[in-house]
Amino acid sequence: MNPPTSNQQGVSVQVRGLHKSFDGQEVLKGLDFDVQAGEIFVIMGPSGSGKTVLLKHLIGLEQPDAGDVLIQGQSIQSPEVMGRFRMAMVFQSGALLSSLTVGENVGLYLSEHRLMPASEIARIVAEKLEVVGLKGTEDKMPNELSGGMKKRVAIARALVIEPQLILYDEPTSELDPLSAVVVAEEILHLQERIRVTSLVVSHDRDLAFGVADRMAVINEGRILTIGTPEEVRRNPDPLVQQFLRADFKHSNERKEHEKHA
Repeated sequence: MNPPTSNQQGVSVQVRGLHKSFDGQEVLKGLDFDVQAGEIFVIMGPSGSGKTVLLKHLIGLEQPDAGDVLIQGQSIQSPEVMGRFRMAMVFQSGALLSSLTVGENVGLYLSEHRLMPASEIARIVAEKLEVVGLKGTEDKMPNELSGGMKKRVAIARALVIEPQLILYDEPTSELDPLSAVVVAEEILHLQERIRVTSLVVSHDRDLAFGVADRMAVINEGRILTIGTPEEVRRNPDPLVQQFLRADFKHSNERKEHEKHA
């Protein structure tokens, strides 16, 4: 990966005919979609729909059986392409190292690769923490932070490389509603501030409809619909509506129906 530069601009992503099977079971069944440079694109669907496997392909951790993922029209299966564009990942757990301070976690990539003097790393760390509303937390330890704060530290760590593409894996999972709102606001703030391309994988419907420019709903490895939040809400596909309307009340109604069927 190239060192950070001041040239900050989102990149486009194209997924073409993506297929993946494990032990003879097809998980991704020919996915096709485009993510425009600078937009927030949300991929949502129920557990087991293939979201995590898709995410691994987008960052090059999995190789497809067929199809490809392109960044700015160039295949990420080419090693030089992966090094040409700055991509960052915000993991579901935050993935902070418990033995390091907040500042050390955020600046880890820069210090490990010795890209600049310690004083410059400290300046960048402070700047990125301020961006996510955590100014002055450099000396805190991860166990002193709330779940929402840990997610924001993870976002600050991603920002250190001045990414052109940020991938979020279930960014609001295990968060209380207020913390989830704060994380959603950070995703929106980053798009407004630096026009980074954000690809969010989530089953959180409130997050999806709150931040997405466009979204895709997937189920059992296939895309059911792609569109703006309003277009997705209006989609008549029964599987789309079932996912969008699922709640505790409807779950109980279904169980009662099955019991008396």
